[in-house]
Amino acid sequence: MDVDYYELLGVRRDASPGEIKSAYRALVKLMHPDAGGTSGTFRLLKSAYETLSDTHRRAEYDRATRAVPKPRQPRPRRRMYHDEPAFVPPPCDVPPASLPWWHLTSHQPRVGYARTPGHAPAAAVLAGGALLALPLLLPGTLAPAVLVCWLAVVAGAAAAVVRLARSYLAAARAHRAAQAEFGERTVFGVADEEPVGERRTAELLVDYLARLPGARVFHGLSRPGSVFADVDHAVLCGHRLVLVESKLWLPGHYEVDGDGALWRNGHPFRGGTTGLVAAVAAFADHLPDVDVRGALLIYPSRRGELTTDDAPGHGVSAMLPAQFVRDVGDWLAADCATVDHRVLRAMRARVVREPATA
Repeated sequence: MDVDYYELLGVRRDASPGEIKSAYRALVKLMHPDAGGTSGTFRLLKSAYETLSDTHRRAEYDRATRAVPKPRQPRPRRRMYHDEPAFVPPPCDVPPASLPWWHLTSHQPRVGYARTPGHAPAAAVLAGGALLALPLLLPGTLAPAVLVCWLAVVAGAAAAVVRLARSYLAAARAHRAAQAEFGERTVFGVADEEPVGERRTAELLVDYLARLPGARVFHGLSRPGSVFADVDHAVLCGHRLVLVESKLWLPGHYEVDGDGALWRNGHPFRGGTTGLVAAVAAFADHLPDVDVRGALLIYPSRRGELTTDDAPGHGVSAMLPAQFVRDVGDWLAADCATVDHRVLRAMRARVVREPATA
């Protein structure tokens, strides 16, 4: 081959899937045609990532190129930060009973895929019909002018009944079609297992938010206008959508300012970036009827105090897992009785990779 995929991505031949993914994401920002790169180079980069991120294709590539893996060299310890390579952040352990919305998860009420007019219009129609029938029960005959007015009102009421019936039938058809399309699925896409922050967040979403009756969880979403998995996770409840990104960073105090920039301990943060600000704006434009927000979940990379200011900047808040479960859970629970089939279909279309059995 003319180009070595490992050299193109700038990784060793024994690089882990997480290292390959990180290298690819960094190069995409530089080599995408929109960023000044060429389409040919970008296609080559994409081919390299798709080959090396798939276990079987990578093995075939290594055999074809007669690759001899080099022994992994231990990374030097950065003493100034007292790194702990073996440290794994603990999972979220919020007691479910402490969550005011947890009672919604116990009985799982029937969730509709389309909003119906509700019971109030039907009750109003019945009451109105009873009132319109009163003249027929009164003794004597109606004056011609009164009779004409009464017939006009009856005709208008009949037209309203027809429109209402059509609304109920349309909602019932949409519900049946969505059930046939989505079944009982509540999780779409495949969650990354590495780094550990991705695994912790995936577990958190399933253990807590996915238990809300109308919650639908997504893993690996492409931003509107993109074909790559730009968003790690998302949760949809009714017309409320939260986009989630996981980060494994050093202990400290993190916040997102009004311009969407990251700060740590009162200084601009240079140790990482987030694409949530752009993703929130893109999804808000893509789904104008949906309230979209972003949550940047931060996990410690070593022992130490980790805090955040969850005040949103450009719709994105830096949050700890426990904060996320409580605050975002409260927010989503307020609209969890309906799954809008149009929004669900639009979100599913953005899932980059589905399970093999889906």
